Amino acid sequence: MILLRQLLGDVLRRLRVRQGRTLREVSTLARVSLGYLSEVERGQKEASSELLASICGALGVPLSQVLREVSDQFALAELQAAPVLAEAPEHERLPLAESVPGAISDTVFPEVKDMVAA
Repeated sequence: MILLRQLLGDVLRRLRVRQGRTLREVSTLARVSLGYLSEVERGQKEASSELLASICGALGVPLSQVLREVSDQFALAELQAAPVLAEAPEHERLPLAESVPGAISDTVFPEVKDMVAA
């Protein structure tokens, strides 16, 4: 099973390491204990939205970017674990948006379409 907290921790750790920063440095800037940040990065703790915002602020990265990376990785993991769409029985397939690129299907995510239209 794919755990969101593990993917989130991986993304946060990768960003921190890519910046050449230590756990201590980021935990101090984010005002979170070093141990807790370590557990979040290892996927052992669920971070609140406030804590995630604080960690992202300390890393100088928008929370939306982190969530986008997590979402992309989650989608890839789901695709690897799920049967190919063409092989799935018709009743298990999600309805796809119309052939217009970028269109949002009413049947898949009606609430998202409403938010986009607003």
